[in-house]
Amino acid sequence: MKKLDYDRIKEAAKAYEPDITAFLRAMISHPSESCHEKEVVACIKAEMEKLDFDKVEVDGLGNVIGWMGSGDKIIAIDGHIDTVGIGNRDNWTDDPYTGYETDDIIYGRGGSDQEGGLASAVYGAKIMKDLNLVPEGYRIMVVGSVQEEDCDGMCWQYIYNKDGYKPEFVISTEPTDGGIYRGHRGRMEIRVDVKGISCHGSAPERGDNAIYKMADILQDVRALNNNGCTESTQIRGLVKMLDPKYNPDHYEDARFLGRGTCTVSQIFFTSPSRCAVADSCAISIDRRMTAGETWESCLEEIRELPAIKKYGDDVKVSMYMYDRPSWTGKVYKTECYFPTWINKEDAPHVKALVEAHKALFGDKRIGCEKSMDKRAGRPLVDKWTFSTNCVAIQGRYGIPCVGFGPGAESQAHAPNEVTYKQDLSTCAALYVAAVNLYDGSAATGDATQFRAGKTNNDIQ
Repeated sequence: MKKLDYDRIKEAAKAYEPDITAFLRAMISHPSESCHEKEVVACIKAEMEKLDFDKVEVDGLGNVIGWMGSGDKIIAIDGHIDTVGIGNRDNWTDDPYTGYETDDIIYGRGGSDQEGGLASAVYGAKIMKDLNLVPEGYRIMVVGSVQEEDCDGMCWQYIYNKDGYKPEFVISTEPTDGGIYRGHRGRMEIRVDVKGISCHGSAPERGDNAIYKMADILQDVRALNNNGCTESTQIRGLVKMLDPKYNPDHYEDARFLGRGTCTVSQIFFTSPSRCAVADSCAISIDRRMTAGETWESCLEEIRELPAIKKYGDDVKVSMYMYDRPSWTGKVYKTECYFPTWINKEDAPHVKALVEAHKALFGDKRIGCEKSMDKRAGRPLVDKWTFSTNCVAIQGRYGIPCVGFGPGAESQAHAPNEVTYKQDLSTCAALYVAAVNLYDGSAATGDATQFRAGKTNNDIQ
């Protein structure tokens, strides 16, 4: 392991800050919602080639991958390059794609979530090459991954199963608000379909209104999220998984991650006309899963709701499948299930980031003045609230993950999104130090503290 000159690493990262900023602003200027990332992929590929990456490729799904080094083993740094849309344009004070910058911030869609992370990763790899700090025996794999906003981790399912790349560990550059993150809740997308019988609206008693049935179910779904878990409660709320009585094996992990949640995110119906009783109704449920919950238990929990049991065979509960074509036209069909995961705090890849942070910046979260009111006092090592591509990398395949990325979770999917210039160079420097502090010989194969694992679907 090389002796590191931490001041030199920080100086190199700070010197590149204007270039990282310009690169991020170029990415922001290319609208890149899921399945429409072609232009931003071209922008990233050109930047990697300009910076003399050893190899740059675009795989069949459309992920852009840059390589530094020539070793047999891989350390990957991942950043998804798709964004959500802008929503109501009136909620933005300035153009979300033209954006602007001040001395402290960069404004625009994708700055925090999460093209800023990819910008830091690209320049982190460049600094490794400049300073001869690509670890011996390793290649650094910088991944600009696609379709994460649509289907977390599907891009890495493709990388793992189709490209055949299996890194020793992966750094996620999703925004961490100055922290080092070692896990997050999982999630799944559940659909509930209810059948009815249509009739003329002038005599509704002749039909069977599917919307009315769904109204009962909606109340039960809300209760499942909001209720407590006392014995007298008919529908015990999801908070129960924090209680050792209901989750004896994993309640401590659940308390670290936070309780599971569920919310109705969409509603659909069919009816012959506005003058008729609805003959079907369906809802989508966004289900966030904590430690101890499985995809089967979450489906069964919905099936056991009183209103769903009341309507019997007229109700179907299922998990969504994802099959939208990527920008290349490739379809990689997978289930909308994204497993929960936690890494051990003493795992070598987590320790590498913690030791790098302490050597470079100390043992407290740092940031510019605008970000510190939200960061001060929070633990350096923590977890995300939302989910990331790690649901596949670690959750499905057990490849150790750890997160450190520029920006803030609170900016994700929000109007007037910003990220912080200081974070960009901070992250680039930390990536350089962390991969050099990583002790692969200490990896024991049991870095995982909790992992929900895969379903019984054989997805290759």
